Amino acid sequence: MTEDNQVDNHFEDEEELYVHHRFVTDPGQQSLRIDKYLTIHLKNASRNKIQQAAKAGSIRVDGKEVKQNFRIKGNETIEVVLAYPPRDKELVPQDIPLNILHRDPDVVVLNKEAGMVVHPGYGNFSGTLVNALAFLLNDLPQPDDNPLRPGLVHRLDKNTSGIMVVAASEYAMTHLAKQFFDRTTDRTYLALVWGEPEEDSGTITGNLGRSPKNRKVMTVFPEGDLGKHAVTHYKVVERFGYVTLLECKLETGRTHQIRAHMQYMGHPLFNDPEYGGDKMLKGTRFAKYEQFIRNCFTLCPRHALHAKTLAFTHPVSGKRMTFDSDLPEDMAGLLEKWRRYIGSQ
Repeated sequence: MTEDNQVDNHFEDEEELYVHHRFVTDPGQQSLRIDKYLTIHLKNASRNKIQQAAKAGSIRVDGKEVKQNFRIKGNETIEVVLAYPPRDKELVPQDIPLNILHRDPDVVVLNKEAGMVVHPGYGNFSGTLVNALAFLLNDLPQPDDNPLRPGLVHRLDKNTSGIMVVAASEYAMTHLAKQFFDRTTDRTYLALVWGEPEEDSGTITGNLGRSPKNRKVMTVFPEGDLGKHAVTHYKVVERFGYVTLLECKLETGRTHQIRAHMQYMGHPLFNDPEYGGDKMLKGTRFAKYEQFIRNCFTLCPRHALHAKTLAFTHPVSGKRMTFDSDLPEDMAGLLEKWRRYIGSQ
C-alpha cells in the first residue's frame, strides 16, 4: 500500500481504480477501527500509510469510501483500491519511434503523438511511451509508488499530443518532480473548443475531483472541500464563429484539468467524447453544415488538445529550457478546414 504521490496531482491522464486487497470480515468480528484492522492484516503497511490511503479515498467497505476511524463489524467486504493494476508486470523495452526534441544524461524532451498511452496499465502493457523509453534508455529512474512509471514526472492523456519531459536520472526525477509540485514549470496548450467565450482572456478556478457518477471523468466542485484546487488561464487565439482556438496555461496540473474546466465553462473541447464535445453543439441544422462537422470529426478523431510549449529548469545545469512544438497534422488540418469554411460564408 502506498501513500498518494504528490506528483500524481500534476498528471493529465485518465486512470481507473483497481482492487489491490480484499477482505471479508468474519461473522463474529467485533467492532474495530478499520485502520487498526488493516494494520493487522496487511504486511509492511504502517498505520499512518493506511490512514493516508483512507484520506485519499482508497479504502472502501461494501463499495463505499470510508475514513480511517470507520468501525467495521461482521460480514463486511473491505477493499483497498489504487490507480494502477495490482499485479507486477515486467516492463518490456520496445523499439517504438519517438520524436525526441532534446536528450542528455538527465532529461529527455519529446513530442508525444496522439493515440500513444504514456505508461503501462490494465489492457496496455505494451506499445506505451514507457516501453519506448525503456528501449531508449538503459536505466530509467524508478518512482517509489509504481514501477510501471519509470522516469515520469507528468503525463498527457492518450489522445493529447505534445511536449513532455522525462527524467533520465534519479536526481533529475526528484528535481523535476519538485518543479511540477512547486509550479515553477511553464506549460501552454492549444485547445479548440465549442462556442465563443465572451472575453478574450480569463481564468477558470474550480476544484477538480473524480465524478461520483463516472470515475473515468473529472468534475468541478466550485465550492466546499471536495476535489483539489485547480486553476486554468486562457486567451483567445482565433475565433471561427461556432468554435474557438484557445491558448491555455496551467497554473496547476490536475487530471483532465483543461478538458473538465472547459466543459464547466460551457465550451467543451471539440470532439471530446468523455466531456460532451463529440456532438454538434453549435451551428446550423443545414445538412451541409452537419456533414462538415462529421468530416471535421473524421479529420481529427480525438479531442483537439495539444501541449504546445514546456519550460523548466535543467536539474543539473540550472539553465532554463524552453521547448515549442508545431501543431500535429490532424489539428493543423482541422483549423485550416474551419478557416476555409468560415471564409466561404
